[in-house]
Amino acid sequence: MSQEPTPQRVPKHPGSTSEAVSARMSVARRRDTAPELAVRRLLHARGLRFRVNYAIPGQRRRTIDIAFTRPRVAVFIDGCFWHGCPEHGTQPQRNSAWWQAKLAANRARDADSDAILRAQGWSVVRVWEHELPDLAAARIAEHVAAARLRRPDD
Repeated sequence: MSQEPTPQRVPKHPGSTSEAVSARMSVARRRDTAPELAVRRLLHARGLRFRVNYAIPGQRRRTIDIAFTRPRVAVFIDGCFWHGCPEHGTQPQRNSAWWQAKLAANRARDADSDAILRAQGWSVVRVWEHELPDLAAARIAEHVAAARLRRPDD
């Protein structure tokens, strides 16, 4: 069951404001971040097995950070800056109009991905990068256990 994603239009980037900013942004990790690795280690230590960077069914360019495929639990570890954390998200001062559009598009894409997954019977768990890994892993384990009760065949 494939569902078309909501188009996210971000204007062309106006260019970096400095070489330092450009260098910093070019090395920002998209996957296997420290918060992701910490949560994955704890989940694995609990005996849970999962897929990493698993494609959202029907969405070639979107991935689930941690996917429990049989119970259908999708876990996203969201960076506070990139996903607009209400506690720690910041708004850059330079190129602010572009960044505002970019971060709004990120949040809209997140909501669209959640809706697509839920329509396909998945549970979605979103974890902020600032959350304590052990608490996040416990919350994820609870979701996986509850999903397994709802889907006992798997």
